[in-house]
Amino acid sequence: MGQRNSGLPEIPIGKLNFFGLCRILAYHPRIIAENFSFIKQNSIFMTAKNSEAANMTTYISNLAHYTRVLEKASAVRRILWIGTADIKDLYVKSGQNNAEPFLKVLSDLVKRGVAVRLIHAKEPGPAFREDFDKYPALATDLERVLCPRVHFKLMIFDLETAYIGSANLTGAGMGMKGENNRNFEAGILTSEPTLVDSAVNQFDEVWMGKFCGKCGRKAYCGDRIK
Repeated sequence: MGQRNSGLPEIPIGKLNFFGLCRILAYHPRIIAENFSFIKQNSIFMTAKNSEAANMTTYISNLAHYTRVLEKASAVRRILWIGTADIKDLYVKSGQNNAEPFLKVLSDLVKRGVAVRLIHAKEPGPAFREDFDKYPALATDLERVLCPRVHFKLMIFDLETAYIGSANLTGAGMGMKGENNRNFEAGILTSEPTLVDSAVNQFDEVWMGKFCGKCGRKAYCGDRIK
């Protein structure tokens, strides 16, 4: 079910806003030399242009997890990171009256070169696996790790905006279930730099296996990072 990479995807620097650019540079200093001229010429302009968006923090509850968060995933340009404890088959709207698996959205993203990383705490059920097998691109290009200690729920969009909250990647948490059937969930959607950096750092530390060496739950980890 997918694979794990620690390498950096090819990222067109000109398509990132200033704060996303800073995060990329912080994690991958080699890019500084390769793009110094662009950074020098554009950093002041990009900071002013994105200052308002950078301070956006919105409270997200219930159905807004679908309309404001999950639907945002299809619009990412280069990077989507998802952290969830539980993971189940969930659906999103397709056209006026149709629905499609969110896995199709992820498949379409990886096909156009988006680096999608998924951390989840347990193996998904048969319905998820059945839909997963319909999209071969996920088996080769979706990057995924399993960590039974993960209980955070994060979605990070282009390293610029983050969802931090209670909702798992399930139909009742993030999916298109109606108001009378879905979970009561709460979180924030933010592009405030310190919050996004904190979410990025926590996700990346788990992804890179920082805690694996001394982990006391290895007996429950069937797909070890390290």
